[in-house]
Amino acid sequence: MTADLEPAPTAGAAGADPLPRLGDDDLKLLLTIRHFERKLLDLFGQGALNGTTHTCLGQEYVPVALRTLLEPRDFVFSNHRGHGHYLARYEDPAGLLAEIMGREGAVCRGVGGSQHILRDRYLSTGVQGQSLPVAVGMAIHLRRREPGALACAYIGDGTWGEGAVYEALNMAALWRLPLLVVVEHNGVAQSTPTTAQMAGTIAGRAAAFGVEHHRVGTADVAAIRRELAPRVARVRAGDGPLVAEFATHRVGPHSKGDDTRPPGVIREAEEADWYRRYAAAHPEHHSRWDAVARDLVERVAADVAARPPSDWDAPCA
Repeated sequence: MTADLEPAPTAGAAGADPLPRLGDDDLKLLLTIRHFERKLLDLFGQGALNGTTHTCLGQEYVPVALRTLLEPRDFVFSNHRGHGHYLARYEDPAGLLAEIMGREGAVCRGVGGSQHILRDRYLSTGVQGQSLPVAVGMAIHLRRREPGALACAYIGDGTWGEGAVYEALNMAALWRLPLLVVVEHNGVAQSTPTTAQMAGTIAGRAAAFGVEHHRVGTADVAAIRRELAPRVARVRAGDGPLVAEFATHRVGPHSKGDDTRPPGVIREAEEADWYRRYAAAHPEHHSRWDAVARDLVERVAADVAARPPSDWDAPCA
């Protein structure tokens, strides 16, 4: 790949704004996702897990902010970096870890692993761009059968290199479908900087289809909800799709250990990390709930590791 190139500049990306005090529920969930992801990397380091995994370290606030804007009747389509998406929707670290470890109590009996999970109205896939056409189909169904519900698809900046994205946006715009496209733009696609693989902007590409675009440049959960709430409401009301682009940072590696970014780029992401900034702004609040979340994840990991292997012959949850 092109690890020697700098990633796309993320001017205005979440990293400069002061972070106000969070509610306990939001902070606990953010920290639970953070420690869950760290635990996965630790378990891989110990040789306790097989396959691969892609953590959302640094991006946890995106699904946490969206969780109050999404409803149980909405259908969420996730991607390869989807643990935070799942945990923000279900708050089920035990089921997710059991799935990844192939242990009893797994969400899909251990056959989906880290990337491919189906639960109720939640589906994740590791294939870039694959979920967006499916989300369009679901949006058609929801508009016809369940007016007011929407399909939400999480993608990254690298996914805009897939032709399926543009076919899906074309149909969604033509038919004014209830589709919310959440772009987690972290400036790098695996090891390829955005500047090396994307011409133009995401806003410009959305505009080409007449699709509303909104850029989120903050990690302030409450502010994100204020910005997006009226826009998501318009999607539900039949005004057509929305592309919500989050300028964010990937703190961890692409997968479990392959971070080829230059040291300065990694340092910039770490300095912009909401976790570090919140700890500095609200040390007592952060410390209290950080200990709670860390203990929760450790207890879940110990419990899941002691379970017997999952029964693959049983149906998914």
